[in-house]
Amino acid sequence: MTAGAYHYIRHPLYCSLLLGGVGVFLKAPSILGCLLFAIVCVFVLVTAKVEEEENIKRFRDEYLAYMKTTKMFLPFLI
Repeated sequence: MTAGAYHYIRHPLYCSLLLGGVGVFLKAPSILGCLLFAIVCVFVLVTAKVEEEENIKRFRDEYLAYMKTTKMFLPFLI
């Protein structure tokens, strides 16, 4: 699927989770909030990597080509 948001990034749902976490942290910054956001980032990154490994096993060259044309979380950046 390469339509809509998937045309620009491979994980739009995870991206929205990360951006929401940034918003919550910036609303009331604290040490605990920073720690929780860091933990969320690690879990989202690990989950996305596992999902990508499964997609590579299932779709092989098609998914590898898709990975070369899109970013992981933020268009044109990451």
